[in-house]
Amino acid sequence: VQLQASGGGLVQAGGSLRLSCVASQIIFSIHDMNWYRQAPGKQRELVARITSGGSTNYADSVKGRFTISRDNAKKTVYLQMNSLKPEDTGVYSCKAERYGNRWYIYWGQGTQVTVSS
Repeated sequence: VQLQASGGGLVQAGGSLRLSCVASQIIFSIHDMNWYRQAPGKQRELVARITSGGSTNYADSVKGRFTISRDNAKKTVYLQMNSLKPEDTGVYSCKAERYGNRWYIYWGQGTQVTVSS
C-alpha cells in the first residue's frame, strides 16, 4: 500500500496551497481519509478528515479556511488550504484507515508546507 502526498511548498501568509494524496493498492473508496500535520517541536495533530461516505471534520484552527475532498475514481484525497497563516507551517501527511475485523491503517510520507509572514 502506498500513499503519495504532494503539493507542499513555500507560500506567503494569506496565500493558498492544494495538497494531494494518491493511494495505490487499496480499495480507496471504503477508507476514511485524514490529513495530519506536525509542526517543529509539536505533536502531530489531525487537521481534516473525510469518511468513506463523504462526511467531513476539521480542526477548529482550520475551519472555514481548509477544505478536504476526495475523488474515489482517482484514488486521491485533497486538502485545499486558503488564507494560510504562519502557524499552519508543518509537515502534512495523509492517513487511510478502515475497520474490518481490526483496524487497517496506512500512512503516507509527508509534504512540507511553510508559510512566511
